[in-house]
Amino acid sequence: MNTYAIIIVAALAVDYVLNIVADILNLKAMKKEIPDDFQSVYDEDDYRKSQEYTKEGTKFGLLTTTFDMALLFVFWFSGGFNWLDQMIRGFGYSDLVNGLLFIGVLSVVKSLISLPFSLYSTFVIEEKYGFNNTSTGTFFADLLKGLGLGVVIGLPILALILWVFQSLGTWAWLYGWIAVTLFSLIMQYVAPMWIMPLFNKFEPLEDEELRKMIMNYAEKVKFSLTNIFVMDGSKRSSKSNAFFTGFGKHKRVALFDTLIEKHTKKELLLVLAHEIGHYKHKHIVKNMVISTAHTGVLFFLLGIFLNDTALFDAFYMQEMSVYVGLLFFGLLYTPVEMILGLGMNLLSRKHEFEADAFAAQTTGEAETMVQALKKLSKDNLSNLTPHPFYVLLHYSHPPVRERIQALSTH
Repeated sequence: MNTYAIIIVAALAVDYVLNIVADILNLKAMKKEIPDDFQSVYDEDDYRKSQEYTKEGTKFGLLTTTFDMALLFVFWFSGGFNWLDQMIRGFGYSDLVNGLLFIGVLSVVKSLISLPFSLYSTFVIEEKYGFNNTSTGTFFADLLKGLGLGVVIGLPILALILWVFQSLGTWAWLYGWIAVTLFSLIMQYVAPMWIMPLFNKFEPLEDEELRKMIMNYAEKVKFSLTNIFVMDGSKRSSKSNAFFTGFGKHKRVALFDTLIEKHTKKELLLVLAHEIGHYKHKHIVKNMVISTAHTGVLFFLLGIFLNDTALFDAFYMQEMSVYVGLLFFGLLYTPVEMILGLGMNLLSRKHEFEADAFAAQTTGEAETMVQALKKLSKDNLSNLTPHPFYVLLHYSHPPVRERIQALSTH
C-alpha cells in the first residue's frame, strides 16, 4: 500500500473504532432507574422500552457499519474499482458519459445492497417499537421517487462538475464551487415547493384557534408568516417533529400531524417558536455560509489531488480520470470530514440551545417548553442518559435533560 492507501485505511479504521467505543460507553451509561425529572412522564414499561430501542438500534447500526466497511475493503483490494472502470471504458463512450455510468452503477449497486438493511430497520425494528406506519407500497414508491430525483437533478449537477474539472483547467475548482453554490441556493426555493410534496402532503393548518395563536405570536416577534402547514408524518412513522425550511415567500413552517395529535396548543406554539428562533438567530444562513466555505475548500483540494497519480495507484487504477478521482478524494478526505463533523455538531447543539432560549423568552412559557420536550422524548423513545463521548460524535441536538436544565434559567 502507498501513503494514500495507508491514510485512508487508517482514517476509516479510527472512525470505526471511535464509533464502537462511543457505542459501548453509551450503552454502559444507561441507568436502570428513571431520572427524577422524568418520573412524571415515563412509567417503568416505557422507560425499559426506550432503553431496548437504543440497544437494538446500536447493535444494528454496528452490523450495518461493519458490513459496509468490509464490502468497501473487499471491492477495493480485489481491484474492483479498476475492473468496473475498464469495463465501462470498453463501451467506447466519452469520459463524461463514462463518469456518469461509473458513479451511477456504484450508487445503484450500493442502494440494492443496502435495501435489506433498510427493510429490516423499517419493518422489523421500527415496527417492533410501534413507530412504523410505512406500507411496502410507500417504501418502494419512496425509493423510486428518490431514484427519479437522482436522475433528474443529481445526474445533471454531476455531469456539470465532471465537465468543469475535465475542461476548465487550473480554475476549474472555482467554477465548480460557484456552480454548486448557485445550485444549492436554487434548491432552497425549489425543495419546499416541488420536491418535498412528492413525498408528503402539506395541508394548511385548519385549527383556527391554534392558527390564531401562532399568527399572533409571529406578529409579536416580527416574523413574516402567511401560512402554517401540517405534514402527514404519520404516513411513515408515529414519531413527532416540526421543521422550518426555505426563504422569503417560499419559507415553510411545518408541524407533523403526529405532533399535533400528542401535544397541547400551548406546547405546539412553543415548538413552533423554537423553529422561528432558528430563523431569527440566522442559524440557517450561518449554516449555509459554513457549508459554502466548506465546499470551496473541498473543491480547491480536489483540484490538486485529481492530478496526483499516487492517489489512483492506491486503488490499483490503470488510468486516471476525474470521475474516479472524485470518489477516491472523498475517501481521502475522511479525516478532515470527521473533524468538521464534530465542529458542525457542536455548533448545531449551540443553535438548539439558542432556539430554546428564544422560544422561552418570547413566550414567557419556559415550563411549557420543558413539558413539550419531555413528551417528545417519550414519544420518540429518546435515550435520557447518553454518554458525553457519544453526544460529541453523533448528537446534532443537545441531550434533552441538558436542554431542560438550560431552560430552567429562563
